Amino acid sequence: MPANVWLLTLIQALAMSTGTMLVLAGGVLGAQLTPDPSLSTLPLAMTIVGTACGVFPITRLMQHFGRKPIFIAATFFGALVTLLAAASIANHSFVGLTLAAFLLGLMASAIQQIRFAAMESVSTEMMPKAASTVLLGGLVAAILGPELITFGDLFSEHAFVGGFYLMTAILALSSVLFTRIENTHVAATAHENSGRDLRVIARQPVFILAVSAAVVGYALMSFIMTATPVHMHVHQAYSLQETKWVIQSHIFAMFFPSLFSGWLISKLGTLKIIYLGLFAYVATILIALNGNAWVSYWGALVLLGIGWNFLFVGGTVLLAQSYQPSERFKVQGLNEFLVFGCQASAALSAGIFLNLIEWQGLLLASFVIILIQLLVIVWQQYRSSKIKATAPLKQI
Repeated sequence: MPANVWLLTLIQALAMSTGTMLVLAGGVLGAQLTPDPSLSTLPLAMTIVGTACGVFPITRLMQHFGRKPIFIAATFFGALVTLLAAASIANHSFVGLTLAAFLLGLMASAIQQIRFAAMESVSTEMMPKAASTVLLGGLVAAILGPELITFGDLFSEHAFVGGFYLMTAILALSSVLFTRIENTHVAATAHENSGRDLRVIARQPVFILAVSAAVVGYALMSFIMTATPVHMHVHQAYSLQETKWVIQSHIFAMFFPSLFSGWLISKLGTLKIIYLGLFAYVATILIALNGNAWVSYWGALVLLGIGWNFLFVGGTVLLAQSYQPSERFKVQGLNEFLVFGCQASAALSAGIFLNLIEWQGLLLASFVIILIQLLVIVWQQYRSSKIKATAPLKQI
């Protein structure tokens, strides 16, 4: 694997810690700072909304200026925003925290492009392995992000504030490390603006399968994960340490399969990996419905993480088969917008569903999303057989 992929993996580990810290801190802080319990997940949800809003501007800027300078600017901007978050928490400002979370989401839309930069660093045959390798950075982020909350208490008398101070330093370091990467895309050319109409690309079965797998993977994961810290810590009175361990285990499980998911795709094919991801989601819901014991939360969230990895990596690999090099930025931008737009909707609705139909109702509603995805897969396989499949689809 080229050195550029490993450097991007290191940066992914550091920069993604912002998101993993917000997964734990966002819901708990939201519940503490807002007078309306239904808005407790709003800060975390606004992070995802920010990611969705930032997708098209970030991909367009990368197309014209190259990935490297945008990566550098985005992480430096994120370092400044974490200071705003720290100040908001210290002053008990729910509005300030929500704004900071949204701005950190804008930064996250740039960090999400790291996997594409890694795939552009290798040959076509190596793309699945590059995509899964760079996601290994999430293993470090799974531990580092939540631990910053605990360790940060040594630097501030206000809970959570010190963690955001530490994140400022980490994002500043990430910005410096980005100066050492290879710029996989330098500038746009006339060729970059050519290619098929986006509507033509989006009608391909391979594109629909790729996007739907990633959308369901992210949306369902976010729907359950966002509600879990609030339900455990606020509703079920589990300690912050117990809740933190469940969230850390979940995030670790999201990225641990990257050690072998690229190999599994080469052996089983992408569609079978997507089916395995959906099966893991079904098992998640069944275990979570089994009771409110700590081990039920832990087992369910671990399986949720594994399912996300299979669906997301599978969708990313399929997406690369749906476009030509000249079409990559507009296709990647549309994919990211749909994925994070749906994830934002899921995160925003998680708190509302949790208050209206409670934990069990939220889990049962998740079955609908899985059923829809299964229908999409069957329908697109039927379509592909009718149109005799395009060459990229035959690689599924």
